[in-house]
Amino acid sequence: MIEKTFNQLLAASISAINSVTFTPKLVAFINHIVNFDCAVITGLRGNKHPIYLYDSIKESRELLFERYLTASFRDDPFYQMILSNKKQGVHSLKDIMNNKAKTSSTDYSHFYLQTGWQDELCLVIEIEPERWVIIYLGKTKKDHVFTREDINTLKSYFCLIQSLCQQHWLQAEFLLAESLLQPAIHTEKKRELIKHALFTFGQHLLTKREKQIVTLIIQGLDSQEIATQLGVSEGTVKNHRKRIYAKLHVASLSELFQLFLNHLITR
Repeated sequence: MIEKTFNQLLAASISAINSVTFTPKLVAFINHIVNFDCAVITGLRGNKHPIYLYDSIKESRELLFERYLTASFRDDPFYQMILSNKKQGVHSLKDIMNNKAKTSSTDYSHFYLQTGWQDELCLVIEIEPERWVIIYLGKTKKDHVFTREDINTLKSYFCLIQSLCQQHWLQAEFLLAESLLQPAIHTEKKRELIKHALFTFGQHLLTKREKQIVTLIIQGLDSQEIATQLGVSEGTVKNHRKRIYAKLHVASLSELFQLFLNHLITR
């Protein structure tokens, strides 16, 4: 029966490749291999701002959007480890701390305590050079931790998880996840809500071109990528970007991202 369930979940993950249901199917498959309470998946390109792809957080979820994705990620020991050695595989929080790759930021330590996570594992998967998928697995119940057996089990299945992720994200850009909205909302409704939020964001303040650029920024593209897509110079995009920040009263990408998330959630 266990093997049958494993095969069913694996088959569901494979069938969901290149679809919006891939991330929850993948997380369900991993959760069958190793038990955890919640998961977060982000996309990373070089040392740029991480892009939200999925989460299954039930409590203190606002911290993910209000704190981690806007600023705290820079002090995340896993994030720092990825930037320093780009090592694929399964990594435990304990091992990183023991290797002294942890941050010295007391702000991040305080933030981590607020999340309620008791222990954490991180799967680092290279999709292609300078593009990674990061899967964070958390234990939230008091005194619950990942055992060495859990880590070794995940390591034994890492190649399979890696292959699933590569097959999916080699064909897809890291764009704002549709799973941002509550799981109970139907997939088509999610698409419409996100599409409408992108359309209405800053609509009374920005010009048509600025709206076009801010939509691409929110979806994770940098100035050079936007310039290529729109057929304009990078300098032109940067000038538009400055005006967008001024009109929306934000000073950074983090603040812009937070402003849009608030807009989306309130809508």
